[in-house]
Amino acid sequence: MENLIDILSLEDFEKATQEKSIFMFTAGWCPDCVFVKPFIGQIVSDNPEFKFYKIDRDQFIDLCKDLDIMGIPSFVAYDKGVETGRFVSKLRKTKQEIQNFIDSVK
Repeated sequence: MENLIDILSLEDFEKATQEKSIFMFTAGWCPDCVFVKPFIGQIVSDNPEFKFYKIDRDQFIDLCKDLDIMGIPSFVAYDKGVETGRFVSKLRKTKQEIQNFIDSVK
């Protein structure tokens, strides 16, 4: 998931929400997150109008609770500090489902 920018602090998160961005909430132990790994780079490349970020759920558990993100992988879109959409569940996500979500927030 080298195409995603790591969020390392709450300040990084707040700053990133000000631009047209998509956050992937993930964890190293999550098999459904690993499932996304082979195609997430292509999704990033296909959607240059967004900046893509990765948030490790285990490092930001309070933020995830505040955002009501209990299942991973999950995706949340922001623009100008406002949430513009979310694809949040505990279920495995396919490449097409993720792209459909991104298309819905364009």
